[in-house]
Amino acid sequence: MFLSVFDMFKVGVGPSSSHTMGPMVAGGRFLDLLRASPFHAHGLRASLHGSLAFTGKGHATDRATILGLAGFLPESYEAEAAEDVLQANRDTGVLSPEGLGALQFRPAQDLIFDFDHALPGHANGMILMATDAQGDVILQEIYYSIGGGFVLTEAELSAVDDRALAAPSPVPFPFRTAEEMLTMAHGSGLGIAGMKRANERRFRPEAEIDAGLARIWAVMNDCIERGLSTDGILPGGLKVRRRAKAIHESLKAEHGMNLTAPHVINDWMSTYAMAVNEENAAGGQVVTAPTNRAAGVVPAVIRYWLDHVPGATSARIPEFLLTAAAIGGLIKHNASISGAECGCQAEVGSAAAMAAAGLCAVLGGTPEQIENAAEIALEHHLGMTCDPVKGLVQVPCIERNGLGAIKAVSAASLALRGDGTHLVPLDAAIETMRQTGRDMHEKYKETSLGGLAVNVPNC
Repeated sequence: MFLSVFDMFKVGVGPSSSHTMGPMVAGGRFLDLLRASPFHAHGLRASLHGSLAFTGKGHATDRATILGLAGFLPESYEAEAAEDVLQANRDTGVLSPEGLGALQFRPAQDLIFDFDHALPGHANGMILMATDAQGDVILQEIYYSIGGGFVLTEAELSAVDDRALAAPSPVPFPFRTAEEMLTMAHGSGLGIAGMKRANERRFRPEAEIDAGLARIWAVMNDCIERGLSTDGILPGGLKVRRRAKAIHESLKAEHGMNLTAPHVINDWMSTYAMAVNEENAAGGQVVTAPTNRAAGVVPAVIRYWLDHVPGATSARIPEFLLTAAAIGGLIKHNASISGAECGCQAEVGSAAAMAAAGLCAVLGGTPEQIENAAEIALEHHLGMTCDPVKGLVQVPCIERNGLGAIKAVSAASLALRGDGTHLVPLDAAIETMRQTGRDMHEKYKETSLGGLAVNVPNC
């Protein structure tokens, strides 16, 4: 199994990797399909199903779908240009993607939120259609946004497991489980990051890997800085106030005072994470880590390490990111990183496991200690539901990232106090998360039909 570090960490746009980035990517893929087809389209239509329907408005799925069908992509998203296109579409009922001319798309009629008919492949399903002048469908494709910005067609989703089993390994260290990862680490003498880097070198040169990792961290850190310097009310109607800036200013004012309690370090970690997720909630540029909803955990732990841990150096950030991506890949392959599939244990839980592993690595942990750190972090997120109030990626998501960062640091610290020997293997925790997600009631999986979403007033 190979999942690139640049698949796990993707530059995109908030508020959701599955509900915003995914539909935008699907729209771009459908345009490519339409360009390659013999049909001459007159209009476009989209139908959203499952979680994409239930929490789509709060996650900006409607905007993302329109923009994707207009030709926008997450990695090159320009906010001002997007607003111009959305306004033009409201005025004219037309989209004009490159190479396809003017296509009719009236959101009130052509963007359908289907709450009654879930698609069979995944909770995040959508159907994109091209129509002729009479409104008849001449081309359509089903897409599933499976978490973290990953998008598969219906055919791709049904074939993915068979392909993965049949295909020869393209990389020197094709570990599919944590047990295999540890065995290969012992056999090769390489750490987890070293094996991950060797795998990456099969697809891109060393310089490109380093440049890509540097960009990932730069975008993460820029997102923290924007969040720490911006205040105001987040969009969406809940009137949630940004808090990261005020808390950060308070922490800086207290810094160095002898009366500051040791536990205040938790506030620093939380504030870094909240800064990212406030930016995400506002539709800003973030990095999936492994998703937008959980985007604050990994950068917060890196920033904590750089700013507060003696001996930390930015030269080792690639080791952190490569280690984290290896753990994230195991979770995605063997369970899920999708809140709509397994609840928030799959998002913030996965992010905490990734961050714990990365921190343990740069603090000198052995492969066994790193695996232990990831297991501790994931184990103590098991059963966490995804129940966003009003379908917005704000409550409880923003604070939850702060607590996820704290748990990640604690997990790494506990693992480093031992020799890597522990009772519950990471593979068992991942499988437990998969089973828990399967058994979890649908109302707790990113539908806003249960939990906090129905017990907190939405106005």
